[in-house]
Amino acid sequence: MQLRIDALEGHLAKSIAPLYVVSSDEHLLALEAADRIRQAARKNGYSERDVLTVERNFKWGELLAANQEMSLFGDKKMIELRIPTGKPGKDGGAALQAYAKDLSPDNLTLITLPKLDWQTAKAAWVASLQQAAVYIEIPVVERPALPGWIGTRLAAQGQSADRQSLDFIAERVEGNLLAAHQEIQKLGLLHEAGKLTFEQVHDAVLNVARYDVFKLSEAMLAGDPARLVRMLEGLKGEGEALPLVLWAVAEEIRTLLKLKAAMAQGRPLGALLKEYRIWGPRERMMEPALRRVSLTVLEQALQDAAQVDKMIKGLRSKAFAGDAWDAMLQLALKVAR
Repeated sequence: MQLRIDALEGHLAKSIAPLYVVSSDEHLLALEAADRIRQAARKNGYSERDVLTVERNFKWGELLAANQEMSLFGDKKMIELRIPTGKPGKDGGAALQAYAKDLSPDNLTLITLPKLDWQTAKAAWVASLQQAAVYIEIPVVERPALPGWIGTRLAAQGQSADRQSLDFIAERVEGNLLAAHQEIQKLGLLHEAGKLTFEQVHDAVLNVARYDVFKLSEAMLAGDPARLVRMLEGLKGEGEALPLVLWAVAEEIRTLLKLKAAMAQGRPLGALLKEYRIWGPRERMMEPALRRVSLTVLEQALQDAAQVDKMIKGLRSKAFAGDAWDAMLQLALKVAR
């Protein structure tokens, strides 16, 4: 059965199932969910624990053997199967289907996966797990939802803050949930329960953002110039290689250009997104970005990208003067605006 992450604690308080699957790209939330399941397992007498990680040359017989082996001391056993890639392969898919059909009453199994892409999510082994397990798919906390998430976490430790303070924390952690969690815990240690002032939050929260070059193109797609400027400055300050930044932005411009040209010929956007394998947050950003930016602007932006490339290589550019990082900013803002 499918279970929302916020319903997990209530479920574990009432009963415990033989098989759990946690699927998410949000590592903090996936770790917290797995920890809750482990704690419930220990309370219910699952004192022994086997951990298997699916890596290259992993032998799937190990999973089936772990399920069939009796505990050395006759205790109930917890089996953890970690599949970091989310792709078990043909043999793994068959093994997981067989495993789901033959669960041992003496074992509790926890399978952890990243968020599965749309094609993998349709696989037969996924359907078998969804039918046999308590299946918990934890969505990514998107940037617009981050202040609300921070507010909920503060409330759980008896604190609150106004919207300005929540936005301030969200800006500083730049989508890094683990960093946000650490800052929230720090506020809990520094200040008593109650409402926090902006000054308290400002003085306590460090600039813990670790800027991701691929998040830069996300800010460009979202049409968020302020975030774009902040991220580009952060990447420059952290010494990120400008050719990599240009590559990420130029690839996004090429994708937008292909989509825009195909739509001009009458092709539906939904089919194009599947064809170009665009899903998740990018999929939701594409339609508003395509409405905002004209075909002419995208064509010019691609030409400008070539000029920025020349500047990075030490050649003079007709389109831009001055610093290559400034030229990079002008290019990205052309699409963001």
